[in-house]
Amino acid sequence: MASLDQQKDVGEKVGTVLSSTEQFLEKYKNYLIYGVVAILLVTVMYFGYKQLYLQPLQEEAQGQMYVAEQYFRMDSLSLALHGDGNNLGFLQIIEEYGNKAGDVVYFYAGLCQYHLGDYEGAIGNLRNFEVGDEILAARALCCIGDAYVALENYTTAIDYFLKAANYRDNAYSARYLLRAGLVYETLNKPAEAMDVYQRIKNHYGQTTEGREVDKYIGRINSTL
Repeated sequence: MASLDQQKDVGEKVGTVLSSTEQFLEKYKNYLIYGVVAILLVTVMYFGYKQLYLQPLQEEAQGQMYVAEQYFRMDSLSLALHGDGNNLGFLQIIEEYGNKAGDVVYFYAGLCQYHLGDYEGAIGNLRNFEVGDEILAARALCCIGDAYVALENYTTAIDYFLKAANYRDNAYSARYLLRAGLVYETLNKPAEAMDVYQRIKNHYGQTTEGREVDKYIGRINSTL
């Protein structure tokens, strides 16, 4: 058991600490109050922005997307892209809402632009497309490659086809590799084309491309 002197020392130390704390609180209490109030205001503003502004805007953007998506599914690509006078198209949705309806709006817009011959526009929107879906992400890269082929920028097209093939290793990779091989042939690079064809044969033999790749390999061999 502590002696009376030890207890007295402890009591004095506690008293000193409490006194220092009281002095600190007294000196800085206004700053502390302002800080707490500021945190509360920021929290209220954040939830207010999210609930009263952002969420309704997202719902409005998604509502606008519905009609454009219906036109897209009907292959009415110009209406899907530019709207019908009453409903917005993908480009107008991007202009007014950005990606509030989801990044998929860039994917839709890019596909429409590609098929309507606006290759530069397609590339721009497809590059803005960021999504966790691995299949759609790889497809977007492939579509960018297709657009560069249409612009006759074959080297860049190959880069995107290979990016698509390497994005995730799955059966779709064979399709993207085949595109790269065909463009290599266009550039008169048979060795590079053979490499990707052999990759298809060795790793994706059960796909449609894998079952047909021998004819491309044979075509290159016949020219060597």
